[in-house]
Amino acid sequence: MLTVRTIRSFIKTLPSSRATRQICEPLFQPLHARPDLLRTMSASAMSQRLSGKTILITGASSGIGRSAAIEFARTSPSNLKLILTARRLDTLKEVASEIQKEVGDGVKVLPVKLDISKADEVRNFVGNLPEEFKQVDVLVNNAGLVMGMDKVGEIDEADIATMFNTNVHGLINMTQAILPIYKGRGSEGGEGDIINVGSIAGREGYPGGSIYCASKAAVRTFSEAMRKELIATRIRVMVIDPGQVETEFSVVRFRGDKAKADAVYT
Repeated sequence: MLTVRTIRSFIKTLPSSRATRQICEPLFQPLHARPDLLRTMSASAMSQRLSGKTILITGASSGIGRSAAIEFARTSPSNLKLILTARRLDTLKEVASEIQKEVGDGVKVLPVKLDISKADEVRNFVGNLPEEFKQVDVLVNNAGLVMGMDKVGEIDEADIATMFNTNVHGLINMTQAILPIYKGRGSEGGEGDIINVGSIAGREGYPGGSIYCASKAAVRTFSEAMRKELIATRIRVMVIDPGQVETEFSVVRFRGDKAKADAVYT
């Protein structure tokens, strides 16, 4: 029987040389000492798990959504389907083109203009997906925004509605539309992944961000409740709470004032 001990014994019989040591010694290093090998093994495992999957990402025209789409494509470049949604179809098409230029035809990309804050529009979108894209496996609820820095008592009602309609109602609309697909799959009550992008602001509020913070706290507690409702199934609910990320987020907050937006990250 071939064991590590017998291999080591054999190596000792080889001529002692620097070349021999360079070839053989890495074979017996612990994995934590080989981050390059760990990365390769991890990437290969992730690629296999994603192979053949259909992933739906909201808010995919920029920022975290765009980066997530590109990273999914890089991780599983030979057999993957991506549904990318946002309000800006032209930008989505640019993302789709970038992905296909980088990884080729192994990743099929469907860009769709969608306002997730409108429940009827979301239902029609899901019901009218092309046949090959209907069986969504992973939903990434990423779309979200913030408006202004007004403090409580001075907040524009339209801004409150815009933030809650997108960050909370939109996320719920998408989840409600996709969950029946998951529940109809498999023999253990359903199967699929829901990844909700929250924010560290949903854990600790800050001045001038009360409504945004409240909306992200809602994402967190909604996700926790849904996870408990689905605990007996193979439907997984995850929440990611990023900190500060340099995207178009602050440009939207300051209504296109790029100078103010840039100052946030300096």
